[in-house]
Amino acid sequence: MSRRVPHGRSGSRRVAVLLSAIACGSVLVSCSSDDGGGSGATASITPRPTPPNTSNFTGTPPSAIASAASSIIASASERASSAAASVEARASEFAASVSADTARAAATAEKQLKNVQGSGNATSEVAMTGVPLAETGGVRAVLITITNKSGETASYAVQVDFKNPDGKVVETKFVGKEDLEPGKKATPIVISRQPAEPQLTAVLTKAQRY
Repeated sequence: MSRRVPHGRSGSRRVAVLLSAIACGSVLVSCSSDDGGGSGATASITPRPTPPNTSNFTGTPPSAIASAASSIIASASERASSAAASVEARASEFAASVSADTARAAATAEKQLKNVQGSGNATSEVAMTGVPLAETGGVRAVLITITNKSGETASYAVQVDFKNPDGKVVETKFVGKEDLEPGKKATPIVISRQPAEPQLTAVLTKAQRY
């Protein structure tokens, strides 16, 4: 006479065995064999990378940066051009104001010095001072100070040569003052049309009292 196992108890045992096997399988997947000579492999699980959250990014896209740089460069160029134009305008105004007062005197002085031999009779009564370029808008100018040291009213004619570093005369200018009273001073200005570079030296070549 055979003994039967109740159906309910047998089913419970099978479920328990199955769960135990699944648990052991999970352990084997995550663990490696401790055998020194065995070929047991280690199973590893690589986590999937999480994409960055672009909402947290800061900065300006490359295209916007390039646009901003172009705007800055354009603005700087405009300011530089405006500054250069302003300097040229000031230089022209300065030259025009001086020329209006000295053109006739310069023509008279050149005529008076045409037949003067040597340096003339009044070099000791003439002094020269360079005018800062900042005050002339970049124009090279020399202030001529004529002092009448004689005892009577006299007129003066002055020649100034501009020489380059080699000593060559590259420009000649004339100024003068008519009817200067004894002890009085006149301060005409000589303007060079040469560029600021190379450096030029102003030389008092002739000064005649007549």
